[in-house]
Amino acid sequence: MAQTIQSVIEAIVARIPGGLMEKTVDVIKAGDPSQPVTGIVTTFLATYAVLKRTIDLGANLVITHEPIFYNHRDEVDWLEGDPVYTAKRRLIEENNLVVWRFHDYWHRHRPDGIFAGVTEALGWQDYVDPARRVLYNIPQTSVGALAEIFKKKLGISMVRVVGALDMPCRRVALAVGAAGGRRQIHVLGQEIDVLVVGELNEWETCEYVRDAISMGQQKALIVLGHANSEEAGMAWLVDWLHDVVPGVRVTHLPTGDPFRFV
Repeated sequence: MAQTIQSVIEAIVARIPGGLMEKTVDVIKAGDPSQPVTGIVTTFLATYAVLKRTIDLGANLVITHEPIFYNHRDEVDWLEGDPVYTAKRRLIEENNLVVWRFHDYWHRHRPDGIFAGVTEALGWQDYVDPARRVLYNIPQTSVGALAEIFKKKLGISMVRVVGALDMPCRRVALAVGAAGGRRQIHVLGQEIDVLVVGELNEWETCEYVRDAISMGQQKALIVLGHANSEEAGMAWLVDWLHDVVPGVRVTHLPTGDPFRFV
């Protein structure tokens, strides 16, 4: 008997330390989970384009890291009647797709699933600081060369940098996604050379780094973009799922960087 989508979700959650979470955004966002699973797609974000490619693959379960309806908890009352929301919802319903968010549980996994995937993509497994998983002690390089490493290894066309490109660096902190200004600044206040983030409020972390540089401190900031900073963690999920749901076809569909630089 074929596995249902609900049984797949339950099998995944059962592998995460700590058991069921009472408060989480990791819920089914759309669709009927009682249907048999025909294939799984992992992605950073279930965009309209990703959903259409899922249909082409014959899969019906989309595991997304981020929300699909443009706000953290996928509240949709304010979107009723909106043409983009309506078309996206119709695409899901007419093709019997199920979209399930896998954010809180994946970060709770040990090692954190997103960090594990990014670390592997960078080839930095041997550089992880044993005291803090977000810190890496890499061979000395320059900020400019470090930016090129992220572009090459994560497939990013462009990053933004605050600080001197020729500044030597060795101790690097990684804050994927949108950790928030206070957490980012707290990390920067420690003995690190470079903080690499997904996204930020430009008037917070960016200005802290600029002030630190004006004071003569050796600090730099590299901004990758939110999707760019976490996509590798959802790609890493594919191999992990093969052990959890053997026999089910799993494909990673990258969301891609939404921005074009002109």
